[in-house]
Amino acid sequence: MCTLCTWCGFWGGAAVLLGRAGAAAVRSARRPAAMTTLLEIKSSVLRQVQACPTFRRRAEGEPAATNADPPEPAAGAWKPGDGVEFFAHMRLILKKGEGRQGLPCPEVLLRSGSPAPAEPVDPSRGLRALTQEEVEMLYEEALYTVLYRAGTMGPDQVDDQETLLGYLQQVFGTSPEEHTEAIERVKKAKAPTYALKVSVMRAKNLLAKDPNGFSDPYCMLGILPASGAPREPGPRTEQRFSFRKGSKRGGPLPAKCIQVTEVKSSTLNPVWKENFVFEIEDVSTDQLHLDIWDHDDDVSLVEACRKLNEVIGLKGMSRYFKQIVKSARANGTAGPTEDHTDDFLGCLNIPVREVPVAGEDRWFKLEPRSSASRVQGDCQLVLKLITTQRDTGMSQRGRAGFLSYMLLLSRLLQFEHRSEEPKASCWRGELSGPAATILCLHGAQNNLSALQLAVLHWQVSSRHHQTRTLDYGYLLGLLEDMQAHWEEASSLPQGQEESLADSFNAFSEFGLRLLRQLRDFFPATNSTAVYRLELLLKCLSKMQIFQPSFEVCSFRTELNADISAALKRGNREWYDRLLNTKSPREQSGPQRLAGLVELADAVYEDLQSCYGIYASLFHSITDIDFFTLTFRQLERLVAEEAWVLTEELSPKMTLEVASGLFELYVTLADIQRFWSSIPGRDSRSLALAGIHGPFLPAVKLWLQVLRDQVRWRLQGAVDVDTLEPMDASSKHSSSAATASLCFSHIQELWARLAWPDPAQAEALGTQLSQDLCAATLFYTELLRKKVDAQPGAAGEAVSEPLCVVLNNVELLRKAAGQTLRGLAWPEVTSGPEGVLPRPLLGCAQALDEDLQQEVHTVTAHLTSKMVADIRKYVQHISLSPDSIQNDEAVAPLMKYLDEKLALLNTSLVKENLSRVLEALWELLLQAILRALGANLDVSADFYGRFHFTLEALVSFFHAEGQGLPLESLKDGSYKRLEEELRLHQCSTRECIEQYYLDKLKQRSLEQKRFGRLSVRCHYEAAEQRLVVEVLHAADLPPLDANGLSDPFVIVELGPPHLFPLVRSQRTQVKNRTLHPVYDELFYFSVPAEACRRRGACVLFTVMDHDWLSTNDFAGEAALGLGGVGGIARPQVGGSARARQPVTLHLRRPRAQVKSALRMLEGRTNKEAQEFVKRLKELEKCMEADP
Repeated sequence: MCTLCTWCGFWGGAAVLLGRAGAAAVRSARRPAAMTTLLEIKSSVLRQVQACPTFRRRAEGEPAATNADPPEPAAGAWKPGDGVEFFAHMRLILKKGEGRQGLPCPEVLLRSGSPAPAEPVDPSRGLRALTQEEVEMLYEEALYTVLYRAGTMGPDQVDDQETLLGYLQQVFGTSPEEHTEAIERVKKAKAPTYALKVSVMRAKNLLAKDPNGFSDPYCMLGILPASGAPREPGPRTEQRFSFRKGSKRGGPLPAKCIQVTEVKSSTLNPVWKENFVFEIEDVSTDQLHLDIWDHDDDVSLVEACRKLNEVIGLKGMSRYFKQIVKSARANGTAGPTEDHTDDFLGCLNIPVREVPVAGEDRWFKLEPRSSASRVQGDCQLVLKLITTQRDTGMSQRGRAGFLSYMLLLSRLLQFEHRSEEPKASCWRGELSGPAATILCLHGAQNNLSALQLAVLHWQVSSRHHQTRTLDYGYLLGLLEDMQAHWEEASSLPQGQEESLADSFNAFSEFGLRLLRQLRDFFPATNSTAVYRLELLLKCLSKMQIFQPSFEVCSFRTELNADISAALKRGNREWYDRLLNTKSPREQSGPQRLAGLVELADAVYEDLQSCYGIYASLFHSITDIDFFTLTFRQLERLVAEEAWVLTEELSPKMTLEVASGLFELYVTLADIQRFWSSIPGRDSRSLALAGIHGPFLPAVKLWLQVLRDQVRWRLQGAVDVDTLEPMDASSKHSSSAATASLCFSHIQELWARLAWPDPAQAEALGTQLSQDLCAATLFYTELLRKKVDAQPGAAGEAVSEPLCVVLNNVELLRKAAGQTLRGLAWPEVTSGPEGVLPRPLLGCAQALDEDLQQEVHTVTAHLTSKMVADIRKYVQHISLSPDSIQNDEAVAPLMKYLDEKLALLNTSLVKENLSRVLEALWELLLQAILRALGANLDVSADFYGRFHFTLEALVSFFHAEGQGLPLESLKDGSYKRLEEELRLHQCSTRECIEQYYLDKLKQRSLEQKRFGRLSVRCHYEAAEQRLVVEVLHAADLPPLDANGLSDPFVIVELGPPHLFPLVRSQRTQVKNRTLHPVYDELFYFSVPAEACRRRGACVLFTVMDHDWLSTNDFAGEAALGLGGVGGIARPQVGGSARARQPVTLHLRRPRAQVKSALRMLEGRTNKEAQEFVKRLKELEKCMEADP
């Protein structure tokens, strides 16, 4: 009805599920019968692998019976219970270590972007408070600046005077009446004296006036007053004013109004950088006039000719002749009023009223003197409108302009930086429009340079920062602005230099005070605070740039040394504060222990912050190794405290104290590893080096506590286990997950412990590994009793609790093996890398063998429930009549296997499923062999059906590569079964031939045990006879009481049906020797065709001759005739005796030889019975062999 493919389809559905997580197992209401007796196995550890004590022996040696309860753990440091509390505490210890793997990353440490902690402020550290009189004078100074402003306002400045005056009223807090009165008073004051500060910087692209292609330019500049302004020129005679050319419409300018620069020879891009100051009579009408001329000396024609070699190109040549003509005209016909010496290069006319209030640095395009003039190029000027005399109280008292500016800036900063504003500490000094305009006016009118302004802003802002926090980025920007103009430092007044040095010192003291409290004001977890620290360090570092330029007064010369000292002091203060809080010295030792653990944890976290956050900042900015400085200091302090405490607690060692000391040591070991993990650091130089010694007793005691707690935890986990899968994705129960987690915690804790002394580590690791192995076997015993106590389920072939137990044991086998590999310690003599220490390797191997045996036992118990069914279905095949097809006979067995294996695939993990498949395969093979043995001398169809069954089962269990491998399926019992099936299908003579073929294939596994025999053999075709020469034997086994033998050799041809007329022959007996020499020839008259037949051979049987009893069998060897000379190929010349002898190793018949014999024993024909009878006689001789 079904084909083979149909049956395999059943298993195909289950096979594709192999190795995958299936659906929930089919659950049954009834449980399997007791399995206690089946699980009583002899431990493989009795062999004492690697001298490791057995773990089962401890349990087996106790007087309790097999089904008695497991021994209860001894009481430990923690109160007896289920171990949950202990392992919860262990998880806390391990959780601390999760953040201590490798070096910390800034991204992990910086967890908060909230505002930075507020820095301490002190109003007394600001500028000196002004008296009322000084405030009034400053108010007057500010009003004077606004009322007598001059120049053009910029686009970003406030041009409305009322707005500026109203702003000052708010700043100084005056009433309207007071404000009006002050304005009137200032208006009655004398107007300031204005001056224009002109810096002639450079010119470019000037016109070439000299024959050499260059010019010798210089500038003439001065103020053109309103009275000397030229009239509006007519449309045809457009001309501009010139200092060198007389004007018929006005007199020459006064000499005091004209300034001249130096002459720059032979250049079209002169650089002057000369400064001039011109007094201004009327700001609204006066203008600056500048001429650029080419300076030419009066030369004669002869002198001009001498300069012929200076001519450059044809263009220069034309200028040269023009100069000669010009010079001749000047010496001859030219009028006395005409001055042709200097050539005009261009001019500028700049109204003073158009100069910006803040001054300007600008390139001006040169203008021609008239429409006929030809000019080109540009000139760079720096213009600034200042006051030289001011009718104010501060000026009358001799206060320098920078002092009044500093006081005014301080007043404005205090007004602008309102403390009630949100994020006041992030204020970057952004002034309002009125404030910036007033400061710009005041700075320009008092002729303050860019450097002076930068210095004043730094002085005021750095002082103000100490009274009300500013943004450090703003302060750093002020320092950079000051650095940009520092080349003018020599021009600073002495008073301002002294004031600047004082501000540097004050800010340095303020910054060092903050660095002493680094962890409070710049916590490493706050990214905002860390950025503020970076800017503060940059400010402190930037100040070092200015120190060498101070001549009158200097500030701190060794700021880096001061920073290091401040950090050290801050480290000590932080540690002392932490110690007094967590572990005050006035407490007793046991009371201090818990606090010291917290302190060590806090120190480790602080060192992480130092390395991950602070170290890079200090190194890159100040070149200070902050991490090394801090680590050395804190590590020494913690080590001192730990040494003292361990000495105090050693005589008082209790289980609670041991637990606390263990946790403390783990953190101290983490601190040492942290230092060692940094490249180039050696932990041997630390104060913590060698501190493990005092902790050794506590660690040993704690490991004993761990041993007991593990057992309690496993006991509690098994008690509540229902032996059902935890969920659809797992196939083990809850107790296995708990046990695996416990072992994982133990492995992690051992890695954290990292005991440095190799000898002590070996002792600790060996004890811990033995305890872990004992706990593993303790768990398997608990599972055994758990499943033993469950009610059985009659007729249930696949037990779900057994499947869960099998999965639990497999999971724990892997977990325990991984944990044991993780318990490796550094050996005193370093072995090969990756090889476990010998004691640990022995424990791991012994435990693995025990668990493997446990798994195999449970597997056997699981499959034993299927034995009866399998035998029933195999018997059904053997009893099936020949009339039905083979596939119909095998179908019930295949369907049964498909159903059961589908359930097993759902319930078992891949490794256990493979084990069950292997066990079932062996059961099937044995069942078929048993069926064959029970049915002798039956038809060939009977054996053909079982051969068909065997092939179908191979395909079924292989499952297209997803089941068992073919190599595993076709090994062991399969080969024996296949051979028997093949032999059962052979005739009697074919079986006899197979017997001899097996002898030829047999190889001696113990070649030296039975000795060897040397023979020579060839075939003489002419005489049609086979010549066999027995030469000698060696190393024969002693079979007599005297330790010797009396050997002789029987020579016979086989199989008998190929040589029916040939009788066996024998050599002489050689008395009392194990190395007999025969040198005897034997002739067998046989045709060559018989010698070439399948299985044809010469059989040499060595016997020991006994006079009073049966001869003893010593060994045998066979030589195939197919390869003998003269049979395989014709004999070619020469003597046959000259051929090389053949050495045969004697052996005893093995199983594969006897299989053919068993087939013949079941046959009733005469030929088979006679052959078996003769061999039985030979076996009797072999049985007499000791």
